[in-house]
Amino acid sequence: MSLNLFCFLPGLRKTILWLLLPLVASSGLLAQQTTSDIGNFYPIISSYAAKDNNRLSYLARNWKNEKKWRNTAKAKLHELLAFDPVPAPLNSEVLDSTKRDGYTQYLVRYNLNALQKTEAFLLIPDNLTKPAPAVIALHDHGGFYFYGKEKHTLTDNQPPLLVEYVQNLYEGRYYADELAKRGFVVLCPDAMYFGSQKLQPETVSPQFTKTLLNTSYESESKRIRAYNKFANSHEIPLNKTILASGTTWLGMIAQGDRVAVDFLLSRPEVDPEKIGCIGLSLGGLRSTYLFGLDARIKTGVVAAFSTTFEHMLQEHTRHTWMMYVPRQHRFLDLPDVASLNAPRPLLILNCKQDKLFNIAGMQAAETKLAVIYAKMKAPDRFKCNYYDVPHSMSIQMQDDAFAWLERWLK
Repeated sequence: MSLNLFCFLPGLRKTILWLLLPLVASSGLLAQQTTSDIGNFYPIISSYAAKDNNRLSYLARNWKNEKKWRNTAKAKLHELLAFDPVPAPLNSEVLDSTKRDGYTQYLVRYNLNALQKTEAFLLIPDNLTKPAPAVIALHDHGGFYFYGKEKHTLTDNQPPLLVEYVQNLYEGRYYADELAKRGFVVLCPDAMYFGSQKLQPETVSPQFTKTLLNTSYESESKRIRAYNKFANSHEIPLNKTILASGTTWLGMIAQGDRVAVDFLLSRPEVDPEKIGCIGLSLGGLRSTYLFGLDARIKTGVVAAFSTTFEHMLQEHTRHTWMMYVPRQHRFLDLPDVASLNAPRPLLILNCKQDKLFNIAGMQAAETKLAVIYAKMKAPDRFKCNYYDVPHSMSIQMQDDAFAWLERWLK
């Protein structure tokens, strides 16, 4: 067949190319394709994600009215999170109290809505003479569901598994208690699926819990480890059910975190104009959304959860089901969510050895936020630090966070 004939028969040309493609690929003539967690589906999904995305970002166009942009973007994010439960009075109560060095730790319970309650630790410094600055400390995920607030707040009679966990992620220091010693009122609430809000096996269909409920364990740590494994596997059916119901897991968590602000504002020890938030990992994601959605938060700290959706598409399977909001990428990227409270002060703490996020994603998020804060003429109110550590909140990271909170809340 001549070249001219080949050019004038497009249907035949395509057929021949498709027949030859496997041979060409196996011969190494094609450039090696980058692998991804979703294999050959990555090209179509990534190309779709790149289409007209982040349309409500502050950088998407020249917004002439910042207030209108902020209100429009927040309203869309609230719509996407899709959780508007029937409200209820807090009806807060103190369940227990423990006097510690420089502060008192209260175990409190309050309503999140008409059907959910949560427990939290409230840490109140000694010798307060006037309302003090407050911080909401948001716990991590870490595959450790049995506990929530206990992962960064000191408790007595800890099982070895929890001690080891705190050592690995926080270098053995309970940063919420350190904040209380520095004069902050601190609230540490349990998120949905953790601690006081954890999944109760006895209420789950028996086929899922037979082994867990009918097994004797040699130690408390082994029992907790078995529960964590069970809860991890049950994220999938729970999230399927949440999505099928028309809401989102992150929407449920974010609603609970906003009620934490309501609780703090009900306390006479708290200065309502000086409330911040901080969190590691899932706590960092929670801090991102709480900071972005709630104007009552005056400053935020996000540790080990800063990236862009673009950089998560290729490798993201290590992340929890709790973080996904359908169609959010079309309107707002993760750094865009944090920017909704700009130019209020925001500190990002990144871990260079983090296996959950790559450096390119961290840097892309940093660049976007830096440009937004510069455009709002407040570059000094945004800071991004990098630490040569694995996914964690090291003591150095904690100290830098404390300095930031003291700078902007005190």
